[in-house]
Formats: sequence, C-alpha cells, structure tokens
Amino acid sequence: MPWPTGQGGYGAPKASDGEPHNVHMKIAAVQMVSTPDWPANRDAAARMVRQAAAAGAALVALPEYFCLMGQRDTDKLALAEAPGAGPIQDFLAGMARECGVWLVGGTLPVTSGVPGQVLNRCCVFAPDGSEAAHYDKVHLFAFDDGRESYDEGRTLQAGAAPAALDVNAQDTKLRVGLSICYDLRFPELYRALMQPPCDLVCVPAAFTYTTGRAHWELLLRARAVENQCYVLAAAQGGTHLNGRRTWGHSMVVDPWGEVVAVCEEGEGVVVADVDPARIAQVRLQLPALAHRRL
Repeated sequence: MPWPTGQGGYGAPKASDGEPHNVHMKIAAVQMVSTPDWPANRDAAARMVRQAAAAGAALVALPEYFCLMGQRDTDKLALAEAPGAGPIQDFLAGMARECGVWLVGGTLPVTSGVPGQVLNRCCVFAPDGSEAAHYDKVHLFAFDDGRESYDEGRTLQAGAAPAALDVNAQDTKLRVGLSICYDLRFPELYRALMQPPCDLVCVPAAFTYTTGRAHWELLLRARAVENQCYVLAAAQGGTHLNGRRTWGHSMVVDPWGEVVAVCEEGEGVVVADVDPARIAQVRLQLPALAHRRL
C-alpha cells in the first residue's frame, strides 16, 4: 500500500526524494467584516490586497459581498453595476493592475435586466487590469424553519453555467475554477469544473456563524479531496453592523484535504503556496478522477 504512516493509517503522498519541488504559485485569501459603507469596504479591501501582494501572492481572492453588507437585503440593488462598467469593477481592475496580481474580486451586484433582481457576480481581473473571467452564482440560498425565512432569489437572479480560467504567474500555470458560498454544498458544480481538471478552486463566501461552525471546513475539505485540487476560500468573518455574524475561517486546503493556512475571525490575510507537484503526486498515487464512471 502506498505512503503508510504506521498505526494502520495513511499519510499524504509526497514527492520522491530528490525531485525538484520549487515551482509553485503563492495565493492569498482576504477576510473582511464588510459594512454598509462602500468607500470604507473599498479602503479595507485595498489595504489587504496590498498586504497580500507584499507577502508575494500572485493571486488574491476577496470574500463574497466584499463591497457591501447592507442593513437590508435590497440595499445591494442600489449598488448594482452594468457588466464591465462601474466604480466597483474599476476599483478591482485598478488594484489588480497596481499590485500586479490576479484578483478574484469576491462578488458584486451586477444588473440582470430583471427589475428588482441582480446577479451575484465574481469577476477575475488579470495583472494588466483586464477582466479575465466572471462567474454568476448558480445556487441561491433559501431556508424556512417555521419561525424565520430567507430567500436569496427575492433579489438575485441565478447564474447558468460554471466558469474557469487559466492563470499564469511565478513560472506556474494553474487552471482555476470559480464558485460562490452556497455553491459549496453542490459537488456536481465542482465535478463540472474538473473537465478539464482545475488545480485550484476559489470560494468567496459569507457563511453564517451557525452553518459555518457546523459545515464550512467539512465542505471545503470534501471538495478538495473529491477533486484532488487546492481550495482557496475567502470569507466574511465577524459581527457586521447589520447584526449578522459570519463564520470567517478563510483558509487554503490542499489536494489531500489538509488545511494549510487559516484566519479564524476578524480582518486578515491568509497566504499559502499552490504546489503543482503535490497535485500531480496525489492524482498519480490515488487516481480517483481517472476512475470515475458516471
């Protein structure tokens, strides 16, 4: 049996001794406690993107709704921008260009053409400030426990398709998949991102404290193990001015499901390396992706 560790268990596969192991890409997740004040959120995001870039990150991810955590769910409608135009998208493009990074811009509200509803969009900007890809959240959260109810579909239009892109930086090329928050509970989306396989999946999120404490790390590690890829999760993490508390715990998970870096609560930046050799070794020694039958 491969990679035994004793006590009847198995450890993570590792590259062979003497194998070159110095090609990697440094990535970062920004954790925020966003407010109803867009300029304040913008300044906080700018400060932490610069911090991540100074730490050597080539790809930086912001959390879901980095630009606004409003007093009411409808507040996002007033901030909605047309695709490709507006101060939030201009800010993201400018930060990518200033810092020379690939910037996964959390999410922002984008007009959908349907009155009273917007798209919850994740835009990715290249180091030259151009938009390289975007993804509209497909799965919309809703619950009703008999006492309280909530439905994202009241103000959001669902997206229709997965999205991924190729990222080149630090002598490394990665296939990067995009997802948002509640998408994490739908493994079929991540399977769709494995055709061809992604090396890294980004998950900007704003998990509630209750659901996050129960399921956040479990789901992130499951998606990493199932798809034998890195997962970069940038979260909202703290008590917001609207009274909502988000779980935080922004983290990087490796293809073996190990949490390699985490920020538990409050503002912060998580930095880690994506090692293509580790991805290749996991997929070679336990070729689950190649064994799929459905």
